[in-house]
Amino acid sequence: MKTIVKVLGLASLVALAACDSAQENKVENAYENQADALDNQADNMEAMADNLTGSAENAAENAADKIENKAEATREAGEAAADAVEDKN
Repeated sequence: MKTIVKVLGLASLVALAACDSAQENKVENAYENQADALDNQADNMEAMADNLTGSAENAAENAADKIENKAEATREAGEAAADAVEDKN
């Protein structure tokens, strides 16, 4: 499911990139790269949780969820920052 969401998100970014300025794309890509790194951390945490049991598994899954939320917030901040760049132009 996550792969589908990532592919759809990437396709949306590619479609929008044709309309954006180079500076706007640079800003948005920086945030997107950071969010992707956070998603990778969350995936690793979830993989680790699969090898745990009980409360340790729950703690790892909760940590992964928090990282995923941070990744989404980073993407939203990137969109806002890119919009701010676009509004200046």
